[in-house]
Amino acid sequence: MTVGTPTATAPAPPGRIGSSIPAKDLLSFLDALGRWRDRRRAELDELDQAALHSADADALSGDVVLAMAVWKAVSDRYELILLTWDSGRVGPTETERISTLIWGGLDTGGAAGSLAVSLPEACTLSDALASTLRAKLQLAPGDAELAARLRQLRAQVERINDLVAREPAISRNEAIATHHDLDRRVADLTDRAKRGADIGGLIGPLEIDAAHTERDLIVGGATRRERAADVARARAVRIELEAQGQAVRALADRCVAGVTPAPRLGVPDVTALGPVPNTPAELEKYLTKLDAVRRALGQAQSAYGAALERRDELAARLDAYQVKAGSVARTSGTTEDLAELYRRGREVLDAEPVNLVRLGALVAAYQTYLETSLATGPKRGTT
Repeated sequence: MTVGTPTATAPAPPGRIGSSIPAKDLLSFLDALGRWRDRRRAELDELDQAALHSADADALSGDVVLAMAVWKAVSDRYELILLTWDSGRVGPTETERISTLIWGGLDTGGAAGSLAVSLPEACTLSDALASTLRAKLQLAPGDAELAARLRQLRAQVERINDLVAREPAISRNEAIATHHDLDRRVADLTDRAKRGADIGGLIGPLEIDAAHTERDLIVGGATRRERAADVARARAVRIELEAQGQAVRALADRCVAGVTPAPRLGVPDVTALGPVPNTPAELEKYLTKLDAVRRALGQAQSAYGAALERRDELAARLDAYQVKAGSVARTSGTTEDLAELYRRGREVLDAEPVNLVRLGALVAAYQTYLETSLATGPKRGTT
């Protein structure tokens, strides 16, 4: 079995949380992240299809669902960053808010437990999960793909080395030993490949071990951060939700101005919760409230985004039907009727807010009229 889409690797993120990232660096990162997102989705779709046809389809379904959930969390955050980026119309305040959206925790919908993983960490998890799936499926690679996978393994082992350096003393020796073993195995496979040996059956298990190690180190680090500094985490989450809320409110304003009927979901303001408390009992309640705000913001983003997507979908369908109508012969009366329906549809689209109910009815009418005329009208080339 083969999968044609090459493995995507997430781009390195710029800046750090709370910093104002230069616009040039942000543009480069957003372009690279957008390409990574699209390639990863295509890769996951192909891996999903391969898993469905695998003898271990049931065992692999959990890995596929997890990989898709992590990708969705990254994709949603990318859309909020793009909204805040606003085609480059940003100042220091907006770029600082974007750095918070990049480096702050994001909601993986339970994909990584309830850990506050950042966007870069979620991207790394996605890389590791895709690599694990590919290895478990034992996809047959060619020479070029083997070389690429060896390079990716080398880069992954280097990332693991960086993660090992952050391990606490109690677990660092074990992590160092695991890293040394992975490093040795990568070097051994590289030497074998240079000598012309067949390493196709060896690289998959190594990818699985490396992916599991990297994932465990990332999750372990995130867990320690949560346990070590709950107050700091609550403050960071609050700042992140404030930035996310600003972006979702901008999306809601755009939706209300652009379409009707628009969703009427409230967009919560995290600042209404007040300052972060210091006592454990109050902090636990505060974190619960923050989680509720996060879920509400996610629901609002989905609802307002869906309304705008509905407008764009109807517009695309109307134009597609017009193109189809122009490619077949019809009576003059039918042509005039369809032209009038199209004119009315464009009239609705040109008005703001766009009436989605009326637009949907006009597109449906155009579709029905066109299909009826195609079934009963004259055929091209006949008299």
